[in-house]
Amino acid sequence: MLKWFRHRYLDLLGSIYIYNEHRGYTAIDRVLEAVRGRYPEDATFIAAVEKHRADERKHYLMFRRWFEAQGIMPVLVDRTCGHIDRFVEIMFRSTIDDLDTREVISRDDLFERLCRVISLTEQRGYKQVEILLRHPLVKADRMLMKIFLVIERDEPSHWEPYDAWLRAHGKREPKWWERAVDTFIHSELLFIKLPVLFLTPRLMRREEWEDSADPATRLASAFDIAA
Repeated sequence: MLKWFRHRYLDLLGSIYIYNEHRGYTAIDRVLEAVRGRYPEDATFIAAVEKHRADERKHYLMFRRWFEAQGIMPVLVDRTCGHIDRFVEIMFRSTIDDLDTREVISRDDLFERLCRVISLTEQRGYKQVEILLRHPLVKADRMLMKIFLVIERDEPSHWEPYDAWLRAHGKREPKWWERAVDTFIHSELLFIKLPVLFLTPRLMRREEWEDSADPATRLASAFDIAA
């Protein structure tokens, strides 16, 4: 029973993480394109966002390798389990796919909102990873521990470029209600969606990897990339 519980928990945990990592770097692709268009002279900002995108892609590949090692595909989860998906939907009243990125980047009020959303999402991710690194079920899986240690190392650099842009342009920090939205989304996933998935007898699995449609997909070892 304990073995089944552990496998079920880690299977769902990995499935939610691999979805969010893929969602992260594909969403940043659109932000990066817009940033390059509006701030072509800001090499530091562009390089920081490029690193953020590369790290999210690297994390996705590490989780993919973890599933491949087990000989299974991730459980099929969708945007209802995506932190950035839910945050964007609440703050912009639009899905990520329908969000007009060029309008967002062209207006300071919208771009600063997006910067706060990304920053809060990344900070939330860092706090969650710190918790998972102490979790006994996670600690029993050496490969998963290595993945989360890489994420813990990378994560702080992910919110800093957006916070730096806010400071450089005299924009405010997140208010209490924005932090409350972040907490609500996290709690919704942790206490409602994850238990529902856990108790659902038969869950569908992906038939192909999410990055199968990505251009120039690399199938090299994710740990070689992380080294």
